Amino acid sequence: MTLVRRFLVLTTLMFWQGGFTFYAAVVVHVGSDVLGSHLEQGLVTQSVTNYLNLAGIAALVMLGWDIANARDAVGRRRLLRWALWIFLILSLAGLAWLHLRLDELIESRQIVDGSRFYQLHAWYLNIGTAQWAGSLILIGATLLSWRAEDKGLSIRSSS
Repeated sequence: MTLVRRFLVLTTLMFWQGGFTFYAAVVVHVGSDVLGSHLEQGLVTQSVTNYLNLAGIAALVMLGWDIANARDAVGRRRLLRWALWIFLILSLAGLAWLHLRLDELIESRQIVDGSRFYQLHAWYLNIGTAQWAGSLILIGATLLSWRAEDKGLSIRSSS
């Protein structure tokens, strides 16, 4: 079961955060060049982020399952993993809420209140970046936890 759990953690995380990284680093810029407009690219992003948020839910479910079932003897690392997991859930909820607010400011493929939109969008970008950084730290802590478990430096339990 450990192998299955780890496989699901890795695949969902790769899809979520790998997709986010590739989209932010490549697709947004190429899309703006091809479509000729940041607004047009933003309309694509408006739809894509819904899927990224769903991928985040799946990844966080898998991570929660992993953290709950890990046999890591290092209490601080376990606490760090739970704290990061909670941070990622809260940031995902914040992004979902902001997404709805941003959607309200777009009508007929036009931004109706530019200053409010760009203010909320800046928050969206900052939270998304913090979430990405938190996920990288959680990935590192998870790998360390798995290594300790594989080396037998784990809590011996019957679970």
